[in-house]
Amino acid sequence: MISNNTLSPDIVNDSAQSLSRIKLDPNKHSQLKKVTQEFEAIFVTKMLTLMDKTVDKESGIFGQENKYMDTFKSYIFTEMGRQIATNPQTSFGFAKQMYEQMEKTLPKEPQEAVENKNAVDLQKQIRYSSHS
Repeated sequence: MISNNTLSPDIVNDSAQSLSRIKLDPNKHSQLKKVTQEFEAIFVTKMLTLMDKTVDKESGIFGQENKYMDTFKSYIFTEMGRQIATNPQTSFGFAKQMYEQMEKTLPKEPQEAVENKNAVDLQKQIRYSSHS
């Protein structure tokens, strides 16, 4: 039986699969955005799971609690967590804050490096032409 303090194996496996798909994206900024959203989704899922444990289920709409209902709810909470985390209107903002902090540490993407080099070259041309 799964401890109350851990996520179900289904959620962990699903999250691991999501992270594996994220690794396939060649753009580091896009990877970081997706990973931070996935982190927020896992956090929200865990929060929903823990909140559900505080609810009186004696006369609930789903009837008596059992392992099948727990499995069903784990899928529902996982999807709700993802939907909340990826929607700008419902997100807690953790993903955005983490992205903004961690983006500074990413290596420059090739296109950004080219654009920066072009900008520097243009500034040099302007300086040289103004000194002439």
